[in-house]
Amino acid sequence: MNDFQHSQQEISRFRRRALLAGFGALALFSLLFARFFYLQVVLHEYYSTRAESNRISLVPIVPNRGNITDRNGVVLARNYSAFTLEITPSKTNGLEATINALAEIIDIQPKDRRRFKKQLEESKSFESIPIRVRLTDEEVARFAARRYQFPGVEINARLFRQYPEGALAAHAIGYISRINKDDEAWIAQKSDEDKLAHTTNYKGTEHIGKIGVERFYEFELHGGAGYEQLEVDKVGRAVRVLTQTLSTPGKNLTLTLDSNLQRMAEAAFGERRGSMVALDPNDGSVLALVSNPAFDPNLFVDGIRFDDWEDLNHNPDKPMLNRAINSAYAPGSTFKPLMALAALTQGKRDTHYTIADPGYFNFGGRRFMDDKVGGHGSVDMLKSIIVSCNTYYYNLANDLGIDAIARFMAQLGLGSRTGIDIPGESVGVLPSPEWKARYFTKREQQKWFPGETISVGIGQGYNNYTPLQMAHALANILNYGRVFPPHLVSHITDPGTGEIKRVATEPVRQIPLKTEHVDFIKQAMAGVNKQGTGARAFAGAPYESGGKTGTAQVIGQRNTAHLKNVRLRDNSWFIAFAPVDKPQIVVAVLVENGGFGAASAAPIARQVFDYYLLGKASTSPAPEGIASADEGNTEDEEEGGHDHALTD
Repeated sequence: MNDFQHSQQEISRFRRRALLAGFGALALFSLLFARFFYLQVVLHEYYSTRAESNRISLVPIVPNRGNITDRNGVVLARNYSAFTLEITPSKTNGLEATINALAEIIDIQPKDRRRFKKQLEESKSFESIPIRVRLTDEEVARFAARRYQFPGVEINARLFRQYPEGALAAHAIGYISRINKDDEAWIAQKSDEDKLAHTTNYKGTEHIGKIGVERFYEFELHGGAGYEQLEVDKVGRAVRVLTQTLSTPGKNLTLTLDSNLQRMAEAAFGERRGSMVALDPNDGSVLALVSNPAFDPNLFVDGIRFDDWEDLNHNPDKPMLNRAINSAYAPGSTFKPLMALAALTQGKRDTHYTIADPGYFNFGGRRFMDDKVGGHGSVDMLKSIIVSCNTYYYNLANDLGIDAIARFMAQLGLGSRTGIDIPGESVGVLPSPEWKARYFTKREQQKWFPGETISVGIGQGYNNYTPLQMAHALANILNYGRVFPPHLVSHITDPGTGEIKRVATEPVRQIPLKTEHVDFIKQAMAGVNKQGTGARAFAGAPYESGGKTGTAQVIGQRNTAHLKNVRLRDNSWFIAFAPVDKPQIVVAVLVENGGFGAASAAPIARQVFDYYLLGKASTSPAPEGIASADEGNTEDEEEGGHDHALTD
């Protein structure tokens, strides 16, 4: 091969290599162009939005929470403004060092550090967290002078929730506290049901209602969040406000509660554990709802201190428990007027039906004892209620049968939620063969025995109802079968428009009761307070009232008044209404381990009636120790080994 041919081959190889290199470069430039096109054209809007978001910050404006007042305008929950010292952890030069330096100019207690640490665990690093709340003017001035030394630390004006009356009606009103994950899940669940409950409406909100009307009416009280669009510089400092959407304040609640009646009723309990519900039978309004002991809701607003929570959580008297709606108790003899009405309604008895009471009732080889040694002699229905004759109702329960009893009591509302507008209501226990089959898991325990019906007839056995259910059932009777759901909120007011939305007070259903039967029960219960087990508590009252005492066993033992363990003593019940001709108030009073109903519960009801009907206020606990002669005769000896109830 000559030099010319060799040269041509070299040129050919060079051209091929150059062509390949050109194609490679073209491919690379094509890929680069495609990437540029993708970023600049296809993703233009996406990156434009991100760039804009770096320049613009969307800051939520938390709405003012609505106020809560009683029926007379007394403020029970409100807001006030105060300064807080807040730290954004991600912006500090060392969190612990920052807190220690702040403590040299601002009083920061160990409790403040513990609360901050707990909230830090629940928050994100870019969220501001209060280290101190309610700063004084002097503290604000001291920090302002050295603000430049503390990056990530700011003083902000915040709205705080306050409960001016402290523990008064705490279980009804409830409290607010910091939102947790369970609350977020609850908000998300409710968002499909209520437009105000949408999750975005809680951006920037730190607190939420936890119990009571604060929880039940959360979305009305919360209001609607607003937003500010802020232009920020490269380090996140606000330069100017671009746009602003104002927040919508929460709506105000006016309760049906009478705070003066509530205060007097709570004072009547003194140190005794128990509860009371007072209703207006004409529309279901809750006039007072007592659960004693109670708690101060102000403890929870800023995040409850560990020591305070330990005291509440481990207190054997359970102050956080709403006994009025969540605790169910055997009703004892307060069940007897309901049994009498069931017999009249179902045609099993008339008012003149009479038995001879020897002081016991024999059934299935067992002896069920009366409350009076030797019995009450000849007893008709009127006398059975006035003197609270057990034997009459043993006999009646046996004749009615458990199925008929359960059907009638269910109509009155026992064994189901009343629908009151606070969360946490218990259904109680309305015993029946179907209930027992569901409740017990072992087959041998699921069978209903006829002897169990006998105890049900005097409000013992499996019977368990809340004080609210008992008050509601009595109100349904007094209304001749018209059922008004109990409610704590009278009306809701929009502070912006002044629009008032009233809570419905129409009856939701009608129980088929005869007027003459209801009138008989009313007069029989009036006899209880005139000459029966409630007579001493209501002696000298210038108004006519009706009532029924009840003493219900906590354990299967009679004569528990002198037991050293107070919590094993009988519970004290009293249900009542006044005036008899046109009832304005119905109460159910339960004193845990209070003994005879006439001794502990009835005097509390007397003080409540005296205030509500006469304006006669008392700030002293109701007296104890009043008992009728019949109630003192409890030395009967039972036979047959059955657990009998001591009732009055």
